[in-house]
Amino acid sequence: MGQCYAKNIPVAEDEADAGDGEAAVGHDRRRSPSPAAGQRPRGTTPARSSAAAANPWPSPYPAGVSPSPARSTPRRFFRRPFPPPSPAKHIKASLAKRHGKAQAMEGTIPEEEGGGGGGGGQEVERPLDKSFGYGRNFGAKYEIGKEMGRGHFGHTCSARGKKGEMRGQQVAVKIISKAKMTTAISIEDVRREVKILKALSVHTNLVKFYDACEDALNVYVIMELCEGGELLDRILSRGGRYTEEDAKVIVVQMLSVVAFCHLQGVVHRDLKPENFLFSTREENSPMKIIDFGLSDFIRPDERLNDIVGSAYYVAPEVLHRSYSMEADIWSIGVITYILLCGSRPFWARTESGIFRSVLRADPNFDDVPWPSASPEAKDFVKRLLNKDYRKRMTAAQALTHPWLRDEQRQVPLDILVFKLVKAYLHATPLKRAALKALSKALTEDELFYVKWQYNLLEPNKNGWISLENFKKALYVNATEAMKESRVLDILNALEPLTYRWMDFEEFCAATISPYQLEALENWEQIAGTAFEHFELEGNRVITVEELAQEMNLPLAAYSIVRDWVRPADGKLSFLGYTKFLHGVTIRSSNTRHRH
Repeated sequence: MGQCYAKNIPVAEDEADAGDGEAAVGHDRRRSPSPAAGQRPRGTTPARSSAAAANPWPSPYPAGVSPSPARSTPRRFFRRPFPPPSPAKHIKASLAKRHGKAQAMEGTIPEEEGGGGGGGGQEVERPLDKSFGYGRNFGAKYEIGKEMGRGHFGHTCSARGKKGEMRGQQVAVKIISKAKMTTAISIEDVRREVKILKALSVHTNLVKFYDACEDALNVYVIMELCEGGELLDRILSRGGRYTEEDAKVIVVQMLSVVAFCHLQGVVHRDLKPENFLFSTREENSPMKIIDFGLSDFIRPDERLNDIVGSAYYVAPEVLHRSYSMEADIWSIGVITYILLCGSRPFWARTESGIFRSVLRADPNFDDVPWPSASPEAKDFVKRLLNKDYRKRMTAAQALTHPWLRDEQRQVPLDILVFKLVKAYLHATPLKRAALKALSKALTEDELFYVKWQYNLLEPNKNGWISLENFKKALYVNATEAMKESRVLDILNALEPLTYRWMDFEEFCAATISPYQLEALENWEQIAGTAFEHFELEGNRVITVEELAQEMNLPLAAYSIVRDWVRPADGKLSFLGYTKFLHGVTIRSSNTRHRH
């Protein structure tokens, strides 16, 4: 008890997957040139002491093979066809286009580049411009200290400022080898990482960026030196578990910085305990998120398709190659599960087994210590680890969950509000009436998050908001990253608010998500109460044809909604009402494929 261990969730696994001989021996990335796949060396991790290196997670490997699977993942992908889309390429092939001759690294799922294997060679042969436009006076400004970590693309060192504002200040320097930048994609990765760090390091819980330099051989990224070690080390030092109160302190910091990143249109894509560092060794030291090497800018309605991340923390929709910011929330859910019970929610001996567990298995909430955990804590984790990304809370919503709720804590602006208002403004009158009825079924406690977001928009003295309120709220929070990800473009879709106002009642109707509400234990009660309101105020006679047209369904799909209309009076039934709230899912084509 109390130790951090891996619970093997029973998931069917082919013998061929377990015994094909391709599982790689894991090793500590800080001590060998093997960073996460698609990643450059993590910039601010101090060297690990021998005591901290002791890992209570038992290894699934034979005796003498180490360390824990927390740091390394067997180099395996599915051998046989998996329901498309699938991460089916071998790890070396999947990295070929991105990194040329770069070899596969343990611990992280590589990015699959979508095309055939032949394109990578052509790209490597083209002359590459490895000039970044950064300052070329690194040696004059900084004195290199001891090495703290080493990875495939370079290494991380401590350093001291020699002049100017940084004189005498200890910093961390991520030194990225230009020789390892063998494709245009890998060069752009470095450029994007620096952009993100520079734009977002204003947040308290994000490692501070100071400078970027280059010479003929390397790129130097100068950042804040975090000497308190990884979150993983803290978990291990506590015997594998945090108390609920101590876990809350950690989770609030993670959600706060991730909510900020998401508002700026940045998805991290590799959240795990190793990528959260403490500033100092003090127990109450603030925590910093690091390593944006796999991060990307993403537009509000965009979905990504490249498979990146770390196997134990990867979201189901990433494996299905269509995901957005919700994937980061899943990863935080996995970390929170580990904090509270000391075991991983999804585990298997091979990478393909881990993927199957993520896609098919449910986390165990029956074994110790979960029976003694608070109902709020269990509900919180379950709502982050919902396999349907539409039902997950956002980072801002999670900060208002009863388990974490603190009325004195500022809740960040949530980009989800802008997305939902956009959909509401372009919805039909019947859909708006259905949402209005749903909002009336919610209690004040369930509308706590909505009330916070409404106040962040600073309604006028009459309690109304318009397009100007939405503009001001975004501009106040804008950074260069928000411009890069084109988050501000969503304001164009809110143009209908130019000539009219929205009060709190309508704002509630516009900003509630039927999918998220369906994840609540009392959803049936909410839906029943909502339908009563809808019967009184919004339900009207409608034909099957009209309903299908209202939902933009093709003629061939009319049969889908036939059972939604009551034969007795031609109005929506309770089933029809709940189905109408969700709509008919049509696969989106707005997915970015990298080439």
